[in-house]
Amino acid sequence: MDFADWHRRDPLNCPAVRALQTISGKWKPAILYFLFEDTQRFSQLQKRLPDLSHKMLTQQLRELEEAGVISRRVYPTVPPKTEYSLTPAGRQLDSIFIALFQWGEANLNTRQEALTL
Repeated sequence: MDFADWHRRDPLNCPAVRALQTISGKWKPAILYFLFEDTQRFSQLQKRLPDLSHKMLTQQLRELEEAGVISRRVYPTVPPKTEYSLTPAGRQLDSIFIALFQWGEANLNTRQEALTL
């Protein structure tokens, strides 16, 4: 089914809409940014995102894991060690985030400049 057909038949179930729902959220882009760099432990993500609460970080990581974007590895140590990394599907988002960054830089700065005139 092509792009136009999706929107005519079921616009809220379009693959693009579902993809945006998967990565949207206040903290998910920031979490994914750090995971694009390398595997991260929970404590590393907490330190890198100090304004993000423990509860919200846990929730966002669970949602990304359930969506198949990241994987979680728990080591049977004391204290427990948990690492998060991107799945192959999550790695595919790298170029999308670069494109979103470039679009935002080009368009949102122009919009801010227009609002201040």
